[in-house]
Amino acid sequence: MSTATVHGVWDTLVGQRPAIAALDRAAKGQGMSHAWLFTGPPGSGRSNAAIAFAAALECEQGGCGVCHACHTVLAGSHADVSVVRTEKLSIGVDEVRDIVRRSGLSPVGKRWQILIIEDADRLTEQACNALLKAIEEPTPRTVWMLCAPTVEDVLTTIRSRCRLVTLSTPAPADVAAFLVRSMGVPDSLAEYAARHSQGHIGRARALAADEDVRNRRREIVSIPTRVTSLGACMQAADRLHAAAKAEADAITSELDQREKVDLDAAYGVVERGRRPREYAPALAALDRSQKTRAKRRILDVVDRCLMDLVSVYRDSIALGTGSGAQLVNEELRPDLERLVQVSSPEQDLRRIDAIFAAREQMLEFNVPAQLALESMMVALRLPEGDRS
Repeated sequence: MSTATVHGVWDTLVGQRPAIAALDRAAKGQGMSHAWLFTGPPGSGRSNAAIAFAAALECEQGGCGVCHACHTVLAGSHADVSVVRTEKLSIGVDEVRDIVRRSGLSPVGKRWQILIIEDADRLTEQACNALLKAIEEPTPRTVWMLCAPTVEDVLTTIRSRCRLVTLSTPAPADVAAFLVRSMGVPDSLAEYAARHSQGHIGRARALAADEDVRNRRREIVSIPTRVTSLGACMQAADRLHAAAKAEADAITSELDQREKVDLDAAYGVVERGRRPREYAPALAALDRSQKTRAKRRILDVVDRCLMDLVSVYRDSIALGTGSGAQLVNEELRPDLERLVQVSSPEQDLRRIDAIFAAREQMLEFNVPAQLALESMMVALRLPEGDRS
């Protein structure tokens, strides 16, 4: 196949031409495999690529984007395409066993039974073992698709049985063009959102659509020049954590309320009415699930905030070394020039290390976000002599 642009179900993938070309060939019978592993940095579109590929496989035309099969796969309602998503911190063995049982069924339609696992890096050890057997002994017309940040995040014996599709961070120009095309935003706003998203498509959409998200980011990237004392460090940690919680609450509050309404309807509960005996345990389980989801959402948003902070220090290093690289935070140039005056590239690199250390503490070792952020802010503190 030529390297010409491929349209149809692939239109939602931004800046991934080599991956699209490989997947399009596979959907048409060249290099097809029963198991696939999609890797790439956060926001690059791993799950979108898997779903688009699933649509191409179920489509008689290889992903036209307009037929019933394409529409139902992209909408999440196709009978032969199952997607495992989790709002928890891990994917357990019970969830995997359910989808493994489904993988043994014949497709309802004439083509494939497709199982997609988002966040495959969150599989527990038992879940990995259950999945491995299914991938080692595939049933006819069954296709597995796993999504993870890197190949190292997936069990060696599983990834060795998968065909790898590596996605890259899309260029700002590609992201901006996608925002203009899909959301109809002005060119200037699309360029702003694309540059500040650092290639994260979901983040770019949020920045383009919501002024509150843009304001919260401005608050975060203003931190590096304000951490000039121990008190300022503690205040900055409080502000970052509060901003992350506010954004996470905005994401989850509507979903929480909808789940509560659905639970009440399922048990026939009305205001001031009698509640069935089974309702209280179900409500308690829902409450636990929502709290776990809220914790993950806060960590996800904090993680994004930390990457925004890293972008400031990378810009400072670029200015300090005269590398000529395009600045992510061009509108902060006066603050960045101030950082260059009171710091050095080596000190900025140590600050970036401190940010990634805090990230690891929260995501890998379950350190409370507030404590990790306070420790990090102390490490970001500007030299004692700077009080301007």
